[in-house]
Amino acid sequence: MRKCWKENVALLLQLLMFYVFPLFAGPTDAMGMVLLIILATVLLSFLLGVLSNRRVKFAYPAVIAILFLPSVFIYYNASALIHAVWYLVLSTIALLIGAGLRGVVKLIRK
Repeated sequence: MRKCWKENVALLLQLLMFYVFPLFAGPTDAMGMVLLIILATVLLSFLLGVLSNRRVKFAYPAVIAILFLPSVFIYYNASALIHAVWYLVLSTIALLIGAGLRGVVKLIRK
């Protein structure tokens, strides 16, 4: 448990964005809320890619896409299912950029 605290913190923050943040958004805040959740997803994925040296981090995009699905039926309607794909794609790209940056820094330090 202690070794994977970075992954757990990132996942907890992502879950807060999916399930707690929409509670405080009004009906006219939908677009801003979607953009903020996307921004948080990209930022958390990038940071996880940079900070974590464990291979389990590469499962993060799939996990958050799956964890987003119940929120579609709680807060939104079926038309929001496509957002799970966006979260998967953007999170994967950000995670790979972060992991690549970590690898480059590691090579430079040698």
